[in-house]
Amino acid sequence: MDTLSLLANLTINGLATGMLIFLLAAGLTLIFGLMDVLNFAHGGLFAWGAFAGIWVYGMTESFTLGIVGALACGLLVGLITEKLIIQPVYGNHVQQILITLGFMLVLTEAIKVVWGPNVIQATTPKLLQGSWEIGNINIIKYRVFIIVVGFLVFFVMRYLLTKTRIGLIVRAGVMNKEMVQALGINIKNIFMWVFMVGSALAALSGILLAPYSGVIYAEMGMEYAILAFIVVVIGGMGNFTGSLFAAILVGLAGAYMAYYFPDLSLAVNMLLMVLVLVFRPQGLFGAKG
Repeated sequence: MDTLSLLANLTINGLATGMLIFLLAAGLTLIFGLMDVLNFAHGGLFAWGAFAGIWVYGMTESFTLGIVGALACGLLVGLITEKLIIQPVYGNHVQQILITLGFMLVLTEAIKVVWGPNVIQATTPKLLQGSWEIGNINIIKYRVFIIVVGFLVFFVMRYLLTKTRIGLIVRAGVMNKEMVQALGINIKNIFMWVFMVGSALAALSGILLAPYSGVIYAEMGMEYAILAFIVVVIGGMGNFTGSLFAAILVGLAGAYMAYYFPDLSLAVNMLLMVLVLVFRPQGLFGAKG
């Protein structure tokens, strides 16, 4: 493999991985940035989306229906989480951390009860199997699909938050909940839907990751949630655009380090976060204070 094709493949792999992390981190960014909620159960929603989506995919042999199933699962589990776990601890970060960490463990064990403790295989849908050849460069179709979905979600969510009435209400509710309530808008319901959408994004990341990695397992939620929190910190707490750039940075750094310096591949993400915290504590795109 020549240098050009190697760099192209590493870049595509890094972008695909980054987009998967972004979809997971985007939900965290919404939930923390707009609702000021530290949800450490987010990885559990990601894992449930993967398992529910793959189950529907296996039953129907339709990856599209698998994605729909994952999104539906994310919305439902997100609703349960917000109603039963998050609502009683609004405004208290310490309690949020403790109760969501506990619920993360519950979600992980519940997966083992429903689908069993064993690793489950996940295959790439036929339409997205194979690759395109451009000269000496092999571009894997499924990875391009993930990149396209990631950017599509980013632009749709950014449009909804900045250009629509519901986005205006959400941002106003973040700034002054009491004023929005006084105008006759039930901000609790709005925040509930924000939480559900964030959970659905986590579930979407889970179902897209499954064919990418080839396997899913109950403990995958905690593993990838750590990456998502790293991305949120690097990008700037609550900054949607920052999460995208940070996820791409983490994905590319991981891909290149895994090839050139395998021994450092696991540490590179933590190193990036430490450097950002030392030189720019508010994150790459975060506002001071």
